[in-house]
Amino acid sequence: MESELLRRMLTSLASMSHLAVELFLKIQSDSESEGEESDDAIEPRNVYYTKLLVASTDMLSTVERRFWARETSTEWWDHIVMEVWDDEQWLQNFRMRKATFMGLCEELAPTLQCKDTRLRAVLPVEKRVAIAVRKLATPDSYRSVANQSGVGKLTVGIVLMQVYKAITCILLRRTVTLGNVQEIVDGFAQMGFSNCGGVIDGTHIPILGPPHLGSEYVNRKGYFSMVLQALVDHRGHFIDINTGWPGKVHDTRIFRNTWLFRKMQAGTFFPEWKIMVGEVEMPIVILGDPAYPLMPWLMKPYTGSLDSSKERFNYRLSRCQMTVECAFGRLKGRWRSLYGKLDLAENSIPTVISACCALHNICEGKDESFTQAWPSEVQHLEAEFAQPENRAITGAQRGAARIRDALREQFEAENQQ
Repeated sequence: MESELLRRMLTSLASMSHLAVELFLKIQSDSESEGEESDDAIEPRNVYYTKLLVASTDMLSTVERRFWARETSTEWWDHIVMEVWDDEQWLQNFRMRKATFMGLCEELAPTLQCKDTRLRAVLPVEKRVAIAVRKLATPDSYRSVANQSGVGKLTVGIVLMQVYKAITCILLRRTVTLGNVQEIVDGFAQMGFSNCGGVIDGTHIPILGPPHLGSEYVNRKGYFSMVLQALVDHRGHFIDINTGWPGKVHDTRIFRNTWLFRKMQAGTFFPEWKIMVGEVEMPIVILGDPAYPLMPWLMKPYTGSLDSSKERFNYRLSRCQMTVECAFGRLKGRWRSLYGKLDLAENSIPTVISACCALHNICEGKDESFTQAWPSEVQHLEAEFAQPENRAITGAQRGAARIRDALREQFEAENQQ
């Protein structure tokens, strides 16, 4: 501890002790002689007590409170990040350019803005958002982020959840939503699949073993995980997400318990655009892998013995399925914390995953660069946390097989032209 600071602390403590002793002795003395004093003496005595108490309070309020906080530096944020870094450095550290970052802060400010207290000034909105985004983008520990930002480790933990909750409350529904349906259908048509509105799949996010019902979170690859199930468009933007289910749960069960499933069943998620495929009427469909059920509005690959026409159908479907696989790869490559066994309570993890999906769509929508080195940085983690394969679901809803067969025949006819 600095000698000057120690001297001021001891001087303040001595002054305070002197005032306290003087006040105590005066009260004791006055109590003993209280019966001998006249009423005229009471008022001056009260005035003296008041002055003494005010002096004590002033002394307490002027004592520096530096002894309860460690000395920190904000040089990195105030000068290096905000004044020196160019867009490339912003991309490497925050996965977005400074202009995109400042736009994000502007949208979150109404929720994150706080007032200064008597003890300390609050962190600016920009600095809090920077702490949260950097923690998502890098494998840095809480302590490392705290040291760089010039704040305490506990402050980092508090700030993270404040920002992630703000993102999910303000931006999630605005960014993770169904866009221009015609553009989506046209985009998948260029990939070779007619009247398609999206591709659905699930991915496992590694987590630490929860203290309760831990076995429910162990997936088929043997590690603890939480499932993110997402529907993406032709550009790899998330249209709909669902997260929070334990890794042990099958994709089909998750899907049947989602808002998306209910809307698709009711025919209200997409506009009622139907086309004729041969002699079969076909609505806008979504595509899934063999783990999903075959339904009139959900097409999946053929399994078992395949002829050339079925293989061609599967090929066209798999080309579209690559969009969701690519979206998951870019999501995890951009926000590396999703590979880092999220050290949070299980009820907080869905908020973090949802915030990452919203930020993914923002970055993709702003055409933020995606460096191919990012996925390579986590290749070893991809091997350690390989995605489990769900067992295929057999059977089909009435009419679904007819639509798939009609599509297969159409694709075969187009190939022969």
